[in-house]
Amino acid sequence: MSKDLRYTRNIGIMAHIDAGKTTTTERILYYTGVNYKIGETHEGTATMDWMEQEQERGITITSAATTAKWSYRDTEYKVNIIDTPGHVDFTVEVERSLRILDGAVALFCAVGGVEPQSETVWRQAEKYRVPRIGFVNKMDRNGADFFSVVQQVKDKLKANPVPLQIPIGSEEKFCGVVDLIDNKAIVWTDDPKGTKFDIVEIPAQLREEAAEWRARLIEAVAETDDTLLERFFDDPDSITPDEIRTAIRTATIAQVIVPMMCGSAFKNKGVQQLLDAVMAFLPSPIDKGAVKGINPDTDAEIIREPDVKAPMAGLAFKIATDPYVGRLAFVRVYSGVVDSGSYVLNTRTGKKERISRLFQMHANKQNPIEQCGAGDICAVVGFKDLRTGDTLCGVDHPIVLESITFPDPVIGVAVEPKTQADLDKLGNALSKLAEEDPTFQVRTDADSGQTVISGMGELHLEIILDRLKREFKVECNQGAPQVSYKEAITATYQHREVFKKQSGGRGKFADIIVTVGPADEGVTGLQFVDSVKGGNIPKEYIPSVEKGFKEAMSNGVLAGFALNSMKVNLLDGSFHAVDSDSLSFEICAKQAFKAACRNARPILLEPIMSVEVVTPEESMGDVIGDINKRRGQIEGMESRGGARVVKAKVPLSEMFGYVTILRTITSGRATSTMEFSHYSPLSDTLAKDVIAKVKGKAE
Repeated sequence: MSKDLRYTRNIGIMAHIDAGKTTTTERILYYTGVNYKIGETHEGTATMDWMEQEQERGITITSAATTAKWSYRDTEYKVNIIDTPGHVDFTVEVERSLRILDGAVALFCAVGGVEPQSETVWRQAEKYRVPRIGFVNKMDRNGADFFSVVQQVKDKLKANPVPLQIPIGSEEKFCGVVDLIDNKAIVWTDDPKGTKFDIVEIPAQLREEAAEWRARLIEAVAETDDTLLERFFDDPDSITPDEIRTAIRTATIAQVIVPMMCGSAFKNKGVQQLLDAVMAFLPSPIDKGAVKGINPDTDAEIIREPDVKAPMAGLAFKIATDPYVGRLAFVRVYSGVVDSGSYVLNTRTGKKERISRLFQMHANKQNPIEQCGAGDICAVVGFKDLRTGDTLCGVDHPIVLESITFPDPVIGVAVEPKTQADLDKLGNALSKLAEEDPTFQVRTDADSGQTVISGMGELHLEIILDRLKREFKVECNQGAPQVSYKEAITATYQHREVFKKQSGGRGKFADIIVTVGPADEGVTGLQFVDSVKGGNIPKEYIPSVEKGFKEAMSNGVLAGFALNSMKVNLLDGSFHAVDSDSLSFEICAKQAFKAACRNARPILLEPIMSVEVVTPEESMGDVIGDINKRRGQIEGMESRGGARVVKAKVPLSEMFGYVTILRTITSGRATSTMEFSHYSPLSDTLAKDVIAKVKGKAE
């Protein structure tokens, strides 16, 4: 394998549900020689969908990683590919994959175009500044329209899509593409595997259209290169295909353009050209450049170049439990080299950990390797304490890389083991699953003693319960789904809290004056301001006051739901030379929180979901009527591929079992997608019901 990092690509395949991500990945594995047979999602034989649940449902649940080789222009490239899920309930898998990738292929369905989850993954890619190539898949389907999808990418995603190809025919007549860079047509022959195609002159009926799109392509990329722009106006024919390629590469890496291509992965058309484009236009680890981090001891910024000679730095982006090797940590190595048997430092825990074995992953199979260098992705065995987002680095060169942020769960279910024998197994199984998936949380309800598991949606929890049964052999009874409400305060209130305790000998004493109120706009968590003058509270006790408020926020005053944000201003207070200590001030802060929040007009917030329903015209009225009944707000309607699309914001508490009801009112012809949007205040009447229910459970 070439050790030159210029010939390494770390890419992910991202898209809405059913756009064909796994099918495309299977074709890539076949053409790159990793697989000798093409696996199919609908047959349950896809390599990357290795979980039983994935094979049964035909969906991707976990992101799977694999490594392949591809020859492009007489050079062999190494490609690490991550196939990510499309379902919004598994958004964590996309988030953590994009955090460590250098480039991505955004897949769009030629009929569905830019769908809700396409927008979500696009936003995630924007957040981590990941350059993308667009691939319009399913060009063989009825209603396929390449140019309409290109326009949607421009309008809905606010991107700058630039076609590198235009299709020859569409639907069942889709037989090839015009390559606008080389000005040639690629036409597939009858070879069922799609490996054979002819490069011919552009068909006469397409020449004018191809010339127009080629001029647009050159104009779009020439904007990143002034000399090219001058030549474009003087003599566009003098610009060579290689110059166009170089300019496209520069513009793609700078995220000025999104090259657009098309094909049909299921019919094996266009995947080799897509692979060529990945090598030609997406960045290598060297193009992405140095990674920034912070020295945990001095808080100074450190830069690590993608070089095997630099000190080792890597990010653990996924943890999986394998039945044969135990806990596997997927690590993206940014600099230096990781050796099997060596020690690394986990900067979160401050502890050294030994790497007992290293693997190169291929879906759920591991190939042992001795070392993994900068720019590569590997799986590691041997960690005692590791979480998603931890930085691993050389023992003598500590660094903390930017971690990964995950959304909070929005839905919970109470579970209990069916038998006493399952009780111990349940705790162990849930902690393993929570370790793998940061959006899955387990807690014990303090009032009822129930174990409550929370996740991103009904499907998410359904899969978790299914895994408990199959992988961990734990049978569970489950309660009705519960919504994860939040609390907030809407007014500012000043309060004085004095905490005194005399129990013979040394007592406890703390006295604080605070104002509590809503946090400033855009701030989450606790916004703590220290305004104490003249040492009325010693400096060493102030962090304890902050800690007390921070911990108290997880248990609001109305019904025990957490507060997302609040502002606390510590104005003044007093202390006792003997009786005051850190714990006294921490307890005092917790008591102040309860008393002050009751007077700061507390309210309940409920999760609101963005819902999109694709329905036939004749069921439109019923669908809208049903959404209105659910306290939903219709935000817009549009036509897409012969159907109507209804967009709405609906409270999560009204959406349980919605899929079944939607099937009933539209005779099974409508589909819906739902993702978390924001939290919104709950009306007083409904809030009273929720609080009464919570209190009723506690009693």
